[in-house]
Amino acid sequence: MKHTTETHTKTENINNNNANDTSHYKLIVIGLIIGLVGVFLRFVGTWTGIDAVSNVLFAIGSVVCIKAVLDILK
Repeated sequence: MKHTTETHTKTENINNNNANDTSHYKLIVIGLIIGLVGVFLRFVGTWTGIDAVSNVLFAIGSVVCIKAVLDILK
């Protein structure tokens, strides 16, 4: 009986490992922190412009998180 040894070459496919990249998850955490600061400012401040600032921060955090998720799905 013949004993054959097959060697498999490991080919790395960038698309398969894209979701495991930690930079995507760091970006999600940064976006969540920015968004949560925006939500927190809505309830803390009494300044009239704080609503606009909190809405802008919340929108920026949402866009950052959506960008990270879309990068994962690529």
